[in-house]
Amino acid sequence: MKRSFQVTEEGKDSRLDAYLGRQLEDLSRSYIQKVLKNGGVLVNGKAVKSSYKVTVGDQIEIEVPEAVEPEITAEEMPLDILYEDQDIILINKPKGMVVHPAAGHYSGTLVNGLMAHCKDDLSGINGVMRPGIVHRIDMDTTGVLIVCKNDVSHRCIADQLKAHSITRKYYAIVHGVIREEEGTIDAPIGRHPVDRKKMSINEKNGKEAVTHYRVLKRFERYTYVECQLETGRTHQIRVHMASIHHPLLGDNVYGPAKCPFPDLEGQTLHAGVLGIIHPRTGEYMEFSAPLPDYFQKLLLKLK
Repeated sequence: MKRSFQVTEEGKDSRLDAYLGRQLEDLSRSYIQKVLKNGGVLVNGKAVKSSYKVTVGDQIEIEVPEAVEPEITAEEMPLDILYEDQDIILINKPKGMVVHPAAGHYSGTLVNGLMAHCKDDLSGINGVMRPGIVHRIDMDTTGVLIVCKNDVSHRCIADQLKAHSITRKYYAIVHGVIREEEGTIDAPIGRHPVDRKKMSINEKNGKEAVTHYRVLKRFERYTYVECQLETGRTHQIRVHMASIHHPLLGDNVYGPAKCPFPDLEGQTLHAGVLGIIHPRTGEYMEFSAPLPDYFQKLLLKLK
């Protein structure tokens, strides 16, 4: 599949690989480098190096091979099931587990385990790569995740997410001591303008994002907080807390590169409470997952 671009004033003087990285957010930088190396990118009809500086008016063509969707297979694995009925299943996701298959993670994901447990009883709205998945949490975030078993329940939960009516409370340990008892961060989040793997506060191109936080306990150099999501943007809590200079402990993407606790893997963030209107009964139901052991031990250590 051929994709074409004409460089505008906004993109001039960028390296070709960096320019393409911004234009093709669905492709990784390493993949773009590979296509460049193989002569799959033409600028004004000629192959050039990845270091080529683009100028206004440059016509760029890149040949992207058609993606072949890998086969996702069911895998037997232990699942911490908080609740299950004919419409929904609530999982307490452990740290380090990827929610659904993606590049580099085609096995060992929650979806692989759900396919073994639920068989064909998973909604198909999000396709074969994400059956049943209506929302997700990061690999190193733990806690409650709802999965839909049929398309009717999927649409119902998706509508609740869109209307911001789902209760979602997260627990986190952040750097620094927050002085106020509570607060609200209302700042749009979008793709980082330079590093496409990150999100950032993006006033121009971001989507509405609102996080309410309150202090649960203060320590000498850290604060234990509850964050309630009004919206659900990618990395929302991580980006928002970093934006007020209180990044999550263990988050080496939005916080300090070096973690003071070497055994800690990834951010200290736990999806503790999820409340929904049940898609069949219409009743409000709330589910909770206890803090994981590593989180509880860390709180004791900070005391």
